[in-house]
Amino acid sequence: MIREKSFYRAFFALAMSLTLQNLLTFGVNLMDTVMLGRYSQDAMSGVSLCNQVQFLLQMLVTGAGEGVVVLGAQYWGKGDLKPIPHIIGVALRFGGGLAAALFALVLAAPERVLRLLSNEEAVIAQGVQYFRIICFTYIIFTVTNILAASLRSVGIVKIGYVTAFSTLCINVSLNYLLIYGRWGFPELGVRGAAIATLISRCVELLIVVWFLKRREKRLCLTMKKLLFTDKSYLRDYNRVSAPVLVNQTLWGVAQMVQTGILGHLGGDVTAANAIAVQVYQVLSVAAYGAASASGIVVGRTVGGGRREELRPLVSTLQAVFILIGLVSGGAILLLRRPILAVFGAALTAGARELALRFMGIIALTTVGTAYQMACDNGIIRGGGDTAFSARMNLISMWGIVVPLSAAAAFWWAWPPAAVFFLLKWDQLYKIIPVALRLHSWKWVRTVTRPGGAAGSEEEIL
Repeated sequence: MIREKSFYRAFFALAMSLTLQNLLTFGVNLMDTVMLGRYSQDAMSGVSLCNQVQFLLQMLVTGAGEGVVVLGAQYWGKGDLKPIPHIIGVALRFGGGLAAALFALVLAAPERVLRLLSNEEAVIAQGVQYFRIICFTYIIFTVTNILAASLRSVGIVKIGYVTAFSTLCINVSLNYLLIYGRWGFPELGVRGAAIATLISRCVELLIVVWFLKRREKRLCLTMKKLLFTDKSYLRDYNRVSAPVLVNQTLWGVAQMVQTGILGHLGGDVTAANAIAVQVYQVLSVAAYGAASASGIVVGRTVGGGRREELRPLVSTLQAVFILIGLVSGGAILLLRRPILAVFGAALTAGARELALRFMGIIALTTVGTAYQMACDNGIIRGGGDTAFSARMNLISMWGIVVPLSAAAAFWWAWPPAAVFFLLKWDQLYKIIPVALRLHSWKWVRTVTRPGGAAGSEEEIL
């Protein structure tokens, strides 16, 4: 274990910054769920289905941005920042193309996409109204998040939660006005929520662009640098990002399939799942923040050539992940009833009871998530091994979770809570392969090109 207090101060400062950013980002979707849940259960359920496509986009954007984070952190550890703008330019092209394809699909066939996720006509009708507006945020969201990931790779994290906080404030204010029709504004329901999100995403992008133009001095990004990139870095980027993108795509599609399984079990199940998922995302942000921070710290350590520091670093991070998992799981368990009280009388008794059970299951699996997800996406991926996660999740999700869950739901007619557990139990058993991979040390790989000078110890922390 690392004993120097300076490490813990630096690591937790970075982790808390990323946690705050995640909290504010997930808070936007949570407030949509709460405010629409008080308006109409069907409206909340319809938007939750649309958010599964948003989640898929988020996974694709993460895959496109992760190449920047992994390569950027290792180049930063070497003290060589010149290749990073070229890598960012490649990522923007790649991520923008994926977002444009998803936008075209949703705009052309919103109802067909939603029918894959539910058979409730009232829920689908609400979702179609939301889809026709929210799809215009996809490209904006992609550009903003890849630029934020590029800044995060070199330790600039404050702009991330500044933009997320702005988005949350604007989104909640406009939701209040446009969903319910307050202060003379029209009552637009789900369309009001979509308009609010579209406006807040535009403001978010403008803030990031302003920061890059006026305040950012480390990378000195310009439009010319992003448009005219050195194509020789394309191979480096693809080598790192392709496995991550495959993994994120499989994971995003699997989450849509899971939502589809639950969505075909009834409207109450769809509503309960929407609440449980949003609560999990908000109350597990510390685990994701610690994972992102560990990826940056491990990447810079490997890139700087100080591999003798990895063993105490990895031992320390594992203990931190377990502690965070226990605290996060306990918080979900203790807060589930007060959270449901926020939704008022809009929920049916059946949806309320199922939401309680679903959140109880998530409280248990969150402990496993905090350890194995952070070790996998943080330590192992930050160390240069981006392919392990794709292989593991391909086998786990499509060989075990989805087939068993579908069989339990449609063939064996198990109760919804049992089906929900089968959809989430991979967060527990994946602890075993992740721990084995972690302690094999085969994940330590240098993915940068030779050259550059190692960063100082102060920079590394």
